[in-house]
Amino acid sequence: MAYLVNTPDQQRQMLQAIGVASVSDLFEQVPDDLRLKRPLDLPPALAEQELEAHLRDLARQNVADGSRSCFLGGGAYDHFIPAAVDAIASRSEFYTAYTPYQAEASQGSLQVFFEYQTLICQLTGLDVSNASLYEGGTAVSEAVFMAMRVTDRHKKVVVLGSVHPEYRQVCQTYLRQINCELVTVPTPLGVADLKKVAQALDDQTACLVFQNPNFFGSLEETTALCAAAQKVGALAIASVDPISLGLLARPGDYGADIAVAEGQGLGIPLQYGGPYVGVLACREQYVRKMPGRIIGETVDREGRRTYVLNLQAREQHIRRDKATSNICTNQGLMALRATVYLSLLGPQGLREVAELCVRKAHYAASRLAGVPGIEPAFGAPYFKEFVIRCRDGAAGVLSKARKAGFDLGPALGKYALPGIDRPEECCLVAVTEKRTKQEIDLLATALGG
Repeated sequence: MAYLVNTPDQQRQMLQAIGVASVSDLFEQVPDDLRLKRPLDLPPALAEQELEAHLRDLARQNVADGSRSCFLGGGAYDHFIPAAVDAIASRSEFYTAYTPYQAEASQGSLQVFFEYQTLICQLTGLDVSNASLYEGGTAVSEAVFMAMRVTDRHKKVVVLGSVHPEYRQVCQTYLRQINCELVTVPTPLGVADLKKVAQALDDQTACLVFQNPNFFGSLEETTALCAAAQKVGALAIASVDPISLGLLARPGDYGADIAVAEGQGLGIPLQYGGPYVGVLACREQYVRKMPGRIIGETVDREGRRTYVLNLQAREQHIRRDKATSNICTNQGLMALRATVYLSLLGPQGLREVAELCVRKAHYAASRLAGVPGIEPAFGAPYFKEFVIRCRDGAAGVLSKARKAGFDLGPALGKYALPGIDRPEECCLVAVTEKRTKQEIDLLATALGG
């Protein structure tokens, strides 16, 4: 969109139309002592050529994707993205995050979202998916609010300490506004203690939130956790890694009522923490309590297949403050990327990616365990990510790896992790299908192995 400065005559006409004499009159309600009485502290304007050179200098400070070996974990991962994902997602017809209100005017976009929902249902083993949420943290929080509506319990939510600490933080922000208690069950061994979970649950609990694989990469006893929640009438909410579902049991198969996920691994590159895509699916009986948009398939008067926005009465543009959620513009473009990625790989391709992650992660763990001063932090089974404990502190190991061209982490000391002993010694290591044996061996050598 071009930016055209208003002319003095246009400004005069606008001021006359609203009945004020000058632009300063628009700020009469702001006390004089709060008004800025000097020019903004900005550098002088640059010519186009100078500006381009300045931006290039800034860009050189970034680390270009692919220039280093990425073993970063903690919720965002360096998976391979087929070229077709970028080619399709960059088409002008799709290049928007917005979900249309007039369904009949945007059949192509609605079909994409319908296909996305279908794929998510197949992936999670649940009946209904929405057309996406913002990212993993808000997906957890929206699922919690959904559980409160389903159970009509609004006083207590139980979450495992092995759930991503930033997801727990977002959830706490949501719940603080309604005076709902968020009870965190410590996980000192990196996975849930089922007895402690059972003690935390009661008939006031709306839901139990767990993550599998969890923040530490470990695998939880998912069936037992779901049963424990449902025994007291609470819903079981599983936060999952979509890539892991190519190999691990689906949430619907082990009894989860709601499944959520960060969908970044499904064809979305690592990029400043977002935009990513939040995934949410549930059992059919809860669909009217679900947040976000739901796309349905029907036929028009002439019998042609068409797509519509279903159950719109749940949404904020219809029900305002009584809506199931305030989410409006969703992550449509990111949902498109996930749809293309899953369609290209298919079930067998996703399984192969998951198997590669498992094999390479376990090889990396064995190599790093041979480095003096480094040992596994936990003994639980894991998928593609694990925690190492560094005798001399995680910061030194991360710095040594970084200087050698490897990115590990994050370090656990920066997070609130109930029950975890000496988190400042620990850091995450994630190994995706992109990492090679040579890279893993070089990393171990760089760290002294």
